[in-house]
Amino acid sequence: MHDPVVKSAAYVLAHVPNMAFEFGTTQDVERQKDPESTYLAKFSDHLRTFEQVIGYAPFQTYIGNMHPDKLATIPRPWYEGDKVEAKRHGRYGEIMPEDEFFAWLRLVDAFELVLLEEQFLNELRPRLEKNPIMNEADLEKIGSGRSGEEIQKLVDEKTAAPLKLGDRLVGCVRRAHEVDATLTAHVIAENTASKASGAIALRHLLDKTDIDPKDIDYIIECSEEACGDMNQRGGGNFAKAIGEFGNCANATGSDTRGFCAAPVHAMVLAAGLVKSGIFKNVVVVAGGSTAKLGMNGKDHVKKGMPILEDVIGSFAILISENDGENPVIRTDSLGKHTIGSGSSPQAVMQALVADPLRRLGLTMEDVDKYSVEMQVPEITEPAGAGDVPTANYKMIAALAVMKKQMERSQIPDFVTRHGMPGFAPTQGHIPSGVPFVGHARDLILEGEMSRAMIIGKGSLFLGRMTNLFDGISFLMEPNPGLSEGDEIDESAVRKLIADALRQVSEGLAQSQD
Repeated sequence: MHDPVVKSAAYVLAHVPNMAFEFGTTQDVERQKDPESTYLAKFSDHLRTFEQVIGYAPFQTYIGNMHPDKLATIPRPWYEGDKVEAKRHGRYGEIMPEDEFFAWLRLVDAFELVLLEEQFLNELRPRLEKNPIMNEADLEKIGSGRSGEEIQKLVDEKTAAPLKLGDRLVGCVRRAHEVDATLTAHVIAENTASKASGAIALRHLLDKTDIDPKDIDYIIECSEEACGDMNQRGGGNFAKAIGEFGNCANATGSDTRGFCAAPVHAMVLAAGLVKSGIFKNVVVVAGGSTAKLGMNGKDHVKKGMPILEDVIGSFAILISENDGENPVIRTDSLGKHTIGSGSSPQAVMQALVADPLRRLGLTMEDVDKYSVEMQVPEITEPAGAGDVPTANYKMIAALAVMKKQMERSQIPDFVTRHGMPGFAPTQGHIPSGVPFVGHARDLILEGEMSRAMIIGKGSLFLGRMTNLFDGISFLMEPNPGLSEGDEIDESAVRKLIADALRQVSEGLAQSQD
């Protein structure tokens, strides 16, 4: 049995304000209800520039340029003024501009459904050629583009969804079937965006990890999208589709779905596959969601704020067999919200936090940091949802008080020490626990943290199949080192085989004498 470790993590954001207007569900529904909507008319006036987005402190935290505790010291609102250095690239990935993201839509398109205008591509190509995670084969696949007239005609005929930069039409996404509602232009654009963002995150992961892509055995994709057709609407497989663009030629994979909790479910599944010895290297990857772009936009506009849900989020995490160095995922006591757990806040935190710690003889004070529902608070507060991460930390602290592990007066201090401000975009599955995995890995390796709990929570009732809630959690801890039998010394094995062959050869020679 091999303890699974978190070997690497990558996080990517794509700034897509125009896709927010076209494909965000809030805007799409508003357009259907009232094409002359005042909200839609004001939408573009509340969009941020790319420079403003890369200068947004929570997003700099997401890509690894700043620790969450540092974010907590920066005065809010974070969207006002120049409060941090604006950097496109970070320790874990990057924030990509929309025009380059359109090129990735074209790159991952396997059926000639994404068309980009020739002049647009000519203008963009010099930047694409400098992209370290792109290669010559990618540029060749993107091609030289189509005429603007052809793209305009498809959009006018409503057989394709537009890709715009402001008022300029630079491309489109065609429907894949004339009558299949699961293959409309809108759905194809949604799924292609999820695939493209996941592929970018995987490329970053492999670029920064000392592993041959051909050594990846399995990929688990855990976004909230579902690709299929009218006969099987969520058949998949995003995992293999994304792995193809990471050159993971020897990997297979599948999609795991569980609304917001899916990424932590996927991490646990990956850990189990590695722990059992079935696979050595498993990647957990998730693309982002165009549907959630501008989800709270109406409230942002009402309050005179910029529309902060203007990015697609994605991530990729490598889970590997024990190397004696990287932080381990403890598989001996997982938190799980069972079917019979109940859905009250107390019942949820009991199942996900208190129970797994109790089984290990630990208290809630023994976890350095909890990562749960890490949405940026100034995105959710205007819509009345409050500061979601802080609310979770207060519930954990209150449970610790009930367990007599601390006094009620210590709750604010507990929240500060064991919590952190939200720094992930409201992309459903993206904020749920996993944004902190990269930070936790680094802090544990640097000796600044001894234990982190990653918590995924989900709302299964959204699918109208059950009223149940969902959740799962795991602990990350320092690697205790390899124990006897954990690692096979390949050079020693080769020497033993050579010695055995030599002895057999000598024995045969003696018998012939």
